Amino acid sequence: MIASLNGLVVQLGLASAVIECGGVGYLVNLTPAARQGLHQGEPGQVLTAMVVRDDAFTLYGFADDGEREVFAKAQAVAGMGPKLVMALLATMTPEALRRAVAAEDVNALVRVPGIGRKMASRLVLELAGKLGEPEAGPGEVSSAGGPNGGQLADQVTAALVGLGWNQGQAAAAVADVLAADGAPSEVGAVLRAALRTLGGGRG
Repeated sequence: MIASLNGLVVQLGLASAVIECGGVGYLVNLTPAARQGLHQGEPGQVLTAMVVRDDAFTLYGFADDGEREVFAKAQAVAGMGPKLVMALLATMTPEALRRAVAAEDVNALVRVPGIGRKMASRLVLELAGKLGEPEAGPGEVSSAGGPNGGQLADQVTAALVGLGWNQGQAAAAVADVLAADGAPSEVGAVLRAALRTLGGGRG
């Protein structure tokens, strides 16, 4: 079991990297948060999990223990393969997933590419009590409406990070959109508004 990689990032793609450790280059598939922390030609570290299949050994990389825990536990749900779990982590932070499961918010889960209502309901049922309690804090409620405001912000922020902005820029742009009068309440509308706020720049 390879639990982490710490070495030179010799190649960096949109959702993967090759990290050289001890003269061996390891190809690892990354969540957006893990990819954000890596820079080609510089040392980098990610937590990893290995999935062994008959025809392949595949490494998946994560920014923190929370992401790796979601990866392990979500795969235990029937029909949730590693690629679908990575799509989940590209769309929702672990905290957003905890909130969705605790609130039985199927609508939040079906926004993940590849997850339909049946799978979303299965995730809510089978992950209940397994991810810990969601955190309570200032970010839980936003002007986008009620207790799901923080979840909406997390989803859009994760999407922006996946598109190449850094976490700080993405979170600030989403906060500005949600703080405005008449703020949109749908993920797509908030994402479009945040992209207009950010303009064409990348962090």
